[in-house]
Amino acid sequence: MDWKIEVVFIPVTDIDRSKHFYAEQVGFHADHDSTVSDEIRFVQLTPPGSACSIALGRGITDMEPGSQRGVQVVVPDADEARAHLLANGVECSEVDEQAWGRFVTFADPDGNTWALQQLPDYTKLAEYQAANGVVSN
Repeated sequence: MDWKIEVVFIPVTDIDRSKHFYAEQVGFHADHDSTVSDEIRFVQLTPPGSACSIALGRGITDMEPGSQRGVQVVVPDADEARAHLLANGVECSEVDEQAWGRFVTFADPDGNTWALQQLPDYTKLAEYQAANGVVSN
């Protein structure tokens, strides 16, 4: 039986501002924006190439705006992803070099945080682990 993560809810205060941020600045595709009733509005956006989307809106989660921490997205090139964010006005970290990948972090206007990870060259990771006595299970 397959279990697939399809949607991650992102709690926000201003739906239109957040939709603009994720679509126009970060570069997610705006899939749809539906107002079901006065109490429910559902906006779905998908990162390029991802099978998992994010949802934001009104009446769809009881999480506090800004409380979603550490959603992680894999990117092919951390430097390119960082340059894209900066070119679109998104404040982000420098590239953080780790043995297990290269990371760039940023937050949306409400403070929900994201980590972009460029996966490591697993050959070099195995060499690093062997040289440093790291045991992986």
